Amino acid sequence: MATQAKRRRVSCGGRRRSTPLRRALPLPRPQRRPARGCAACRGSFAALHIPSPNPGPSSARAPPSSPPPASSSGRGKATPLRLLISGGRACGQRGPGPGGQIPELVPAGRTGAESQERGALQSQSGWVPLLLALLHELQAPASPWSPYFALWPELGRLEHPMFWPEEERRRLLQGTGVPEAVEKDLASIRSEYYSIVLPFMEAHPDLFSPTVRSLELYRQLVALVMAYSFQEPLEEEDDEKEPNSPLMVPAADVLNHLANHNANLEYSPNCLRMVATQPIPKGHEIFNTYGQMANWQLIHMYGFTEPYPDNTDDTADIQMVTVREAALQGTKVEAERLLLYERWDFLCKLEMVGEEGAFVIGREEVLTEEELAMTLKVLCMPAEEFREFKDQDGWGDDKREEDSLTITNIPKLKASWRQLLRDSVLLTLQTYATDLKTEQDLLSSKEVYATLSWREQQALQECPREELSAKLVHVDA
Repeated sequence: MATQAKRRRVSCGGRRRSTPLRRALPLPRPQRRPARGCAACRGSFAALHIPSPNPGPSSARAPPSSPPPASSSGRGKATPLRLLISGGRACGQRGPGPGGQIPELVPAGRTGAESQERGALQSQSGWVPLLLALLHELQAPASPWSPYFALWPELGRLEHPMFWPEEERRRLLQGTGVPEAVEKDLASIRSEYYSIVLPFMEAHPDLFSPTVRSLELYRQLVALVMAYSFQEPLEEEDDEKEPNSPLMVPAADVLNHLANHNANLEYSPNCLRMVATQPIPKGHEIFNTYGQMANWQLIHMYGFTEPYPDNTDDTADIQMVTVREAALQGTKVEAERLLLYERWDFLCKLEMVGEEGAFVIGREEVLTEEELAMTLKVLCMPAEEFREFKDQDGWGDDKREEDSLTITNIPKLKASWRQLLRDSVLLTLQTYATDLKTEQDLLSSKEVYATLSWREQQALQECPREELSAKLVHVDA
């Protein structure tokens, strides 16, 4: 779940299902274009419209349930509300985004005015309607959603890095990309609150009391929604469309996450079912999966990590601009530097790289293989070959088996490719606040580890430098 303070343990009562289940659709790193495994930008509140690089089978969709009645704000006579369900269906993906069976709040009235109100709630995140509904329902003592809200963690004790002091966040998570993502989150949340949310609440004082007109409360609800919500993925043919509205699904969000999970949420036209994917002994905890989540994603969006090295979905990142920096180190004269920038601009034109992108390396393979292989190829090829390749706009490129970027195949790459990859890894390792030996000593000593704060322990599990250092062995082979 989202926080360490209130992670609920749900144990198995001994009943088992033998129905085979598909894995929940992964929540990949956000990206600016649909590309297999590409990580063109870090996860953030401002950029959470995410196509999947490893789409699983499409989940069946559940029909909308009857919406709950709108409740009074507790301040005099309640204004009639038109209930406009966000999304209106159960979803197929755990991840950032609100919605579900909590109604959007648009005062009932003339169609033109209603349309104008809805337009005023448009935002880059797409979360505003549900967040306003949550703000409205939280202030209502008789809200039918009060029992659900009672299951939430205490809002003032959420452990997302956005609530850490900036100095602590940068010190503990330096090199992971999380501090930069959080800064974008906070800026987007603040902008959205003051430009959209607060004006709407002030325009409807009969719906929103002064107690909920708070940037801090809005930020807390964003974090909670980020951790507890689901999002129905688009069909493959709809990849270019705006994403479906995110959803809150009470009861479906009570299970904790593990990469090595033993249950999955199954979606059908009639119901949602949590189904065991393996035998679960009586009394053992039931674990769902929130998707194929690296530890940096878990700490950023949910406020916890899996102990290293248990998270088999963990990844290590090399920032795309770091590869460019490593290549620049090998240039000696201005003409070579200009040619390298020309090569980089060409890669940008091919949509293989970006200023905020990252190459993602998993345990067994490079998840952004196409992008990294093309980048190494273009940056390392002879100048005349590059001119010809550029004239053909990158066409006519036959991928060779020896250029495959599985981890075990890295030693077989061309020497120039391996050297550039090695230099990029070394530059990346230099961005971290502590060295590898210090972290390994902390992880290996139970006594010392126990003296660390909870945040220090969680940050220590987010250790991609161990993954990158292991990859160096293959690069140097």
